[in-house]
Amino acid sequence: MGRAALPDYPWDLMTPFRVRAAAHPDGVVDLSIGSPVDGTPAIVREALAAATDAHAYPPTVGTDELRAAIVEWFERRRGVTGLTPEHVLPTIGSKELVALLPFLLGLGEGDVVVHPRAAYPSYEMGAVLVGATAMASDDPASWPAATKLVWLNSPGNPDGRVLTVDELRAARERALELGAVIVGDECYAELGWQGEWTDGPVPSLLDPRVVGDSRRDTLVIYSLSKQSSMAGYRTAFVAGCRTVIARLTAVRKHAGLMLPQPLQHAMIAALRDDVHVAEQKQRYRARRDLLKPALEAAGFRIDHSEAGLYLWATEGRDAWDSIGRLADLGIVGGPGHFYGVHFPEHVRLSLTATDERVQAAASRLRAAARP
Repeated sequence: MGRAALPDYPWDLMTPFRVRAAAHPDGVVDLSIGSPVDGTPAIVREALAAATDAHAYPPTVGTDELRAAIVEWFERRRGVTGLTPEHVLPTIGSKELVALLPFLLGLGEGDVVVHPRAAYPSYEMGAVLVGATAMASDDPASWPAATKLVWLNSPGNPDGRVLTVDELRAARERALELGAVIVGDECYAELGWQGEWTDGPVPSLLDPRVVGDSRRDTLVIYSLSKQSSMAGYRTAFVAGCRTVIARLTAVRKHAGLMLPQPLQHAMIAALRDDVHVAEQKQRYRARRDLLKPALEAAGFRIDHSEAGLYLWATEGRDAWDSIGRLADLGIVGGPGHFYGVHFPEHVRLSLTATDERVQAAASRLRAAARP
């Protein structure tokens, strides 16, 4: 199979808007990329420093201690019971797994990869890289017979949408009917803001209320990048169907994909400590409480966004026009065009800026409020 032609990198289109925003006399507020700005917790950094004598190759499957910590975390934080070390696998960040999963599963031409309508671009790129067909759909009834992989994303990026237990169950039942692997990307699960998600994590695809007593062809991926400010560590993991995990492990062993040993120690420290997660959530909550009403005062409507790291906003006009308006206020956002063809009038704004910069953005938006 020949390599598929890759599209241009979409964020390059933002260059002129970044230049406009940088000209603001009070400086730029970059809310475009969800890269954490807060420090990695001391407990994690200390664990990393203590593990630097890493003279041997690390196991692809992860150390016994790490696998046990992942299993314990799923039960404690996600309500997922019955996992064993054979049901989990650490990965080098979650984006690597998203982009490579169609390859790891042996997909190719003629196969369909389903992903959400408002979607992180890597779901589609994973299909493109193996010559499969990507399909944006939130309706399980529309998924075709050729579907071999289904991506769910809850809370969603970019839209912050949360899927209920009933919605997760319906999607999984349809995927199993089609003989497809279904994967829940749940990297923002700790960041719930509204309604029943205010004080706790959102439902997991591996929740017993969803899967019953069988995890067949069902996976969940998770990353410590957001909850623990560990994006630079590239620490993530996948859990679920033992058979699929075994296949992923075998391919990764042949490819030499393994998480460095010191990072595995850092992961264990992060997974076992809930205090820093609650503290980080409060930082994001405070920034959201500033930014959301300021956007609304400036004429934006916030859709979904009940959880996750972003606000999904629209003025009811083309997203590029809104991006230009924001740039003139010294604010950089992300146009909905980057997340599929279905939301051309939305922009995505991240909560990953310092308190001072978020306050600056909120002040500028309120000053620009339309009568």
